[in-house]
Amino acid sequence: MGLTLHIIDAFTAEAFRGNPAAVCVMEGPMPDLRMQEIAAEMNLSETAFVLQGNEGFTLRWFTPKAEVDLCGHATLAAAHALWDIGVITESETAVFHTKSGILTVDRDGEWVNMDFPAEPVESVNAPKELIEALGLIPRYVGRNRMDYLVEVDSEATVRSLQPDFQLLKSLQSRGVIVTSAAEQRGEGASYDFVSRAFFPGIGVNEDPVTGSAHCALAPYWGRRLRSDELTGYQASERGGYVRVQMRGDRVLLSGQAVTVLRGKLAE
Repeated sequence: MGLTLHIIDAFTAEAFRGNPAAVCVMEGPMPDLRMQEIAAEMNLSETAFVLQGNEGFTLRWFTPKAEVDLCGHATLAAAHALWDIGVITESETAVFHTKSGILTVDRDGEWVNMDFPAEPVESVNAPKELIEALGLIPRYVGRNRMDYLVEVDSEATVRSLQPDFQLLKSLQSRGVIVTSAAEQRGEGASYDFVSRAFFPGIGVNEDPVTGSAHCALAPYWGRRLRSDELTGYQASERGGYVRVQMRGDRVLLSGQAVTVLRGKLAE
């Protein structure tokens, strides 16, 4: 019969926008090598592997080249797939056991709310490779256990950035998040801050919309903009919106999702 795979666009209400993830709802355990091979074949920024257990689901995420510890858009996609195919009802909470602890996901109408750990950054000296790769002098450089976070002078700078991916790959980090305050904020504005995220070291030069990056962006911009509830826009070519709400040492990430494809993997 083959495994059923779902391709779901996350952090968007429109097909072919946001960040696509593949989701494989497994019937039993699968070797790590097989999961990595499937992720490489899917060739998306993340493929999620979900296995039902006694107290929720085991969830793992693979890029085309490596397993990662935390991924927002593929978690959103995994929960969306479980609701979509009726493994759990839309009123049930999806409980995922992951390398970053237990993550819970709830549905609120067309929006999906994910309870994630906050990943605040601490100020660091910028490596020269980072400065050279971005070709600019940052306003701020911080780092958490996964990524560098770089604030730049304007939204226009974020949008026009053309980094040197080979230099970024040489950094000892998962990736680099570049961000600024939104050009227009306040009443009528659709977002408060803008970002882009680059992960060439794990096979993803630019990620379309990165939920886990907002685990760092939420506490950073929450302090800067003095608000616990904000909306971020990730200004990749596909683009997508992430609502964030700080809750102590957790972040509620909210987004929408659209199923674009279901198919069978021949075996």
